[in-house]
Amino acid sequence: MGFESLPRSAFDQSTLSDLAAIVLAAGQGKRFKSQTPKVLHRAAGRPLIHHALRALDELNLSRVIVVVGQGREEVAAAVLGLRPDATLVDQTELAGTGDAVRRCRTALEGHVGAVIILPGDAPTIRPSSLRSLAEQHEKTEAAVTLLTARLPDPTGYGRVIKDAAGSLVGIVEEADATVDDRAIDEVSSGVWCFEKVALFEALEKITNANAQGEYYLPDAAMVIAGRGGDTYTMTADDASEIMGVNDRAQLASADRELRNRYMQELAAAGVTIIDPNTTFIDDGVDVGVGTTIHPLTFLEGSTRVGRDCSIGPSTRIIDSIVENGADVTFAVVRGAHIGPSATVGPFASLRPGTRLGPGAKAGTFVEIKGSIVGEGSKVPHLSYIGDAEIGRDVNLGAGTITGNYDSESKAKATTIVEDGAFTGSDTVLVAPVRLGKGSGTGAGSVVTKDVADGEVVVGVPAKPMRKRKMKG
Repeated sequence: MGFESLPRSAFDQSTLSDLAAIVLAAGQGKRFKSQTPKVLHRAAGRPLIHHALRALDELNLSRVIVVVGQGREEVAAAVLGLRPDATLVDQTELAGTGDAVRRCRTALEGHVGAVIILPGDAPTIRPSSLRSLAEQHEKTEAAVTLLTARLPDPTGYGRVIKDAAGSLVGIVEEADATVDDRAIDEVSSGVWCFEKVALFEALEKITNANAQGEYYLPDAAMVIAGRGGDTYTMTADDASEIMGVNDRAQLASADRELRNRYMQELAAAGVTIIDPNTTFIDDGVDVGVGTTIHPLTFLEGSTRVGRDCSIGPSTRIIDSIVENGADVTFAVVRGAHIGPSATVGPFASLRPGTRLGPGAKAGTFVEIKGSIVGEGSKVPHLSYIGDAEIGRDVNLGAGTITGNYDSESKAKATTIVEDGAFTGSDTVLVAPVRLGKGSGTGAGSVVTKDVADGEVVVGVPAKPMRKRKMKG
C-alpha cells in the first residue's frame, strides 16, 4: 500500500464520541516464570487486564478490541466477563506490538476516528489520563499523541526522542538504546492515541530490523512523523501511572500503588485506616463511613463492610458481608455474613455459609461452618459448629461441638438448637439432633437424641434430668 498524504478530514472526525480502543494482552510474560498469562496476574485483587479495561470506562468508545495470544481461553473469559462488548483479535505468533495492532484492521472496519492503544499489563493508568490524552489529541488535531512520564530511573523503559520544537521523533527501546539515549529521563508509557488512517498506513511500512526481531508500534509513529504528520506527547502528572509490570517485583509495586490509591479514597470518604502500610484492601471492597480498620487486616474479593465497624487487627475477610457496628478481630472470615453489632474473635474462623444474626457472638477459638447463629446467641469459646441452625438467645458452653459428619456415608447432617437453649461445657451434639426451646445439657453430655422443649439432659449418652421452667 502506498503512503498517502495525511488527510485533514480524518483528523476532523476524531471526537471523543468516535473513539476506539485496542488493549494489547497477548504477551507471554516470560520473566514471571508462570503458566498463568501475565495479564491475569492480580494487583489489588483484580487481574491486570481488568485494571486496563476499567481505565477505559470514562471514554465514550465505539468499540473495544483486545488482542489475545498466550492463554487465549483464560484471557478471553476474563475480558468478556468484565466487558462482554469487547472484540477479541488473535495474535497467534507473538511478533511485537506493531504486528498485534496490525491484526486489528478488520475489527476496526467502519471506524473513522482516533484509536487509543494501551498495554493490558498497565494497571496503574488512570481513566482521567486517558480522557486527557484523547482530548489533547483531538484539540491539537494530531496524527499521533503519546503519553509519557519523567522518571528518576528510566531503566527498562523506551526513551522518548524529540526535536528542537518538542515534537516526537523517536522511541528507542532499552535493548536498542545508546549510552546517550539511556541518559534521557522521559519515557514512553506504551499508551498511544493514533488516527486510524495514518496508523494502518504506517504499519505497512515498519520492519522488524531490531534487536528483538519484532514489529514495534512506536516505529509506526516515526513513519508518520517522517511523512509530515503532527506527533505530540502528553506528560503524565504522576509517573506512577506508567508502571510497567514485567516481573513479580514490578507486580508487587503496582499492587501497593493501587491499594494505596484506594485506601486514600476510603479515608477521604470517612474510613479510618490506622496503618495503611500494613493494611491490604482490594480495589472494589466497600467500607462504610465511621469504620476503623486496624493493622494487618486483609479485605478481599467481593467483601462489603458497613458503617461504624471495627475490623482487625490481624483479620482476613474474603467475599463476605459485615453489617453496621460489627466487631471482627484476629479472625479469618470467608464467604460469611456477619450481622449488625455482632462480634467475632479473637482467633475465630467463619467458613462459607456462616450467618451471624444481630448481636450474635463467635468468640475465642471458635470455628463455624455452614451455620446460622440467631440474634443475640453466643458461641463464646473453643467450639466447632457445623451445619447447624441456632435460634435466638442461645448460649453454647465452652467446648461445644456438632458431630455433623458420617464417615461411612460421607453425609453431613443438621443440628437444630431452638430459641433460649443452652449447652454445658464439652457438649457433643451428634447430628441429626434437635434441642428444643429453652432446653439444656449438662457438662460433658453427648446428645444423640432430640431434647424436648424445656428439658435438661446429662450424661453419655445424654438422658433427661429435669424440666426447665420456661420464661413467659
